Amino acid sequence: MGKAQVGSLAPGRVVGDGRYRLLAQFGVDERGDAHLWRARDGQLKRDVALTLLVGDPADPEAARLARRTLERATHASKFGHGGVARVLDVLALGSGITSSEGLLGVVVAEWTKGSDLVDLVAQRPVAPGAAARMVQALAEAVEQAHQNGLVLGLDHPQRLRLTPSGALKLAFPGPLPEATLRDDVKALGAVLYLLLTGRWALPGGPPAIPPAPTTPQGRIVPPRQLVPTVPADLSSLAVRTIEDGGNGGIRTSAAILRMLDQVAEEEERTQLIKAVGGDPAESEGTVWTTKKPVKDVARRRKLALGVTVLVVATVVILAWAGLMLINVFQGDSKVSGPTINVAAPPASSQPAGQPPASSQQPAPPPSPAVGAPVKPQTAAVYNPEGKGDNAARAKYAIDGKPETQWRTEQYKQQFPAIKPGVGLVVTFKDPINLSQVKIDGGTPGTKVEIRSATEKNPDLADTKVVGNGDLKDGETTIPLAQPTQGEYFIVWITQLGGADSQFQTEIADLTFLPAG
Repeated sequence: MGKAQVGSLAPGRVVGDGRYRLLAQFGVDERGDAHLWRARDGQLKRDVALTLLVGDPADPEAARLARRTLERATHASKFGHGGVARVLDVLALGSGITSSEGLLGVVVAEWTKGSDLVDLVAQRPVAPGAAARMVQALAEAVEQAHQNGLVLGLDHPQRLRLTPSGALKLAFPGPLPEATLRDDVKALGAVLYLLLTGRWALPGGPPAIPPAPTTPQGRIVPPRQLVPTVPADLSSLAVRTIEDGGNGGIRTSAAILRMLDQVAEEEERTQLIKAVGGDPAESEGTVWTTKKPVKDVARRRKLALGVTVLVVATVVILAWAGLMLINVFQGDSKVSGPTINVAAPPASSQPAGQPPASSQQPAPPPSPAVGAPVKPQTAAVYNPEGKGDNAARAKYAIDGKPETQWRTEQYKQQFPAIKPGVGLVVTFKDPINLSQVKIDGGTPGTKVEIRSATEKNPDLADTKVVGNGDLKDGETTIPLAQPTQGEYFIVWITQLGGADSQFQTEIADLTFLPAG
């Protein structure tokens, strides 16, 4: 579709014959000028997901492509699956959309609570077992849709969200005009690759996600070469699903499901040892077997003790055997013997002729230009689990005076043991296109996230992580992954400064810099 001016697409604008008020943008699928927004349905008083097709109504080709997307979305409205947000309405020119709006169509879907897929992988890759289960649920939706002759169009990571139950869901339906069943299958491989590595392996991904590296021959570097803990079968599955050609390619969602079943069984077998050994990825302390999880605390302790005794015994036996071998080869210490040189293992498993994976990572983008600071109207403590912390001092964080500060309460336990976090929510008179946040006088060791919100007191799950960083002495600048428009932003503390049961964070001043 032809590019269009979309500067008027900002929070507060109403589209769709005055019914839907835009709240926050969640991405752009530039391949089809599809802008992804959360909005408020003024008639039914509920939040919805909007896929806005932007373009010039006078461009016949753009209008034709938009009609094709809207037709596909209309067909999808009859499809029901937990992995796909339900399409509520489809608006077209002359039917809910006027030519003066600069839109060619709108797909309205139910709002999916949770977090963005991009936010999920922003900090670190997902554990292989969890990644396999997430893709497994999404593949089931693709398989059912394909059996009904529908293309879902999930080949863009910003169209997906992670629900509070831990399942991936297509939150912004509206497949591209030329999308095929094969594109859906390749998308499953790309989502798996993204979860395992934090990189996107298909064209047209968002700027916030680095592209997958490739070999000199143009092949995708397998996830296992980027993250050695990824199982070989799962790494191979991702690459074989994405790449076209060859006899080893995977071309159907049914084949992906079969392989994911096998990977899940193997992962569950190995998860037992990892869990009783204290694997940090097992957040609920559950020991997974091939049948069902063992959640009884006493049984877990017995399993852990048994495995520990077995490991200790094995180490003792191996140490004894090693001493015996040394004595055999060395004999009397006074007798000089030949020196045995043991070759060191190669530093990398990278194929010959291919540069190390780290050298293939793209250089970080240059810092964007910023404008003059914009002062918030208000600052308040944001604490979803209570009234929290020194609420009367929140104003000091935006007063521009380094001698006045806001500070959290002092905690005996570190976040998230006591609670997920605490922070400050700031409100601007008009929406700004935020690019950077500067934090002055912050307590070193504090970890913070910058989150965008659509209201002053939202649920944490309804906010979006747009940047993060660690505070240091003096001033800390936190750049956003990409400029974000909004009226409400939260400086969310996920780890406090301090130590030894005296955890506390102090902030002297916050400065908000819009994109230049």
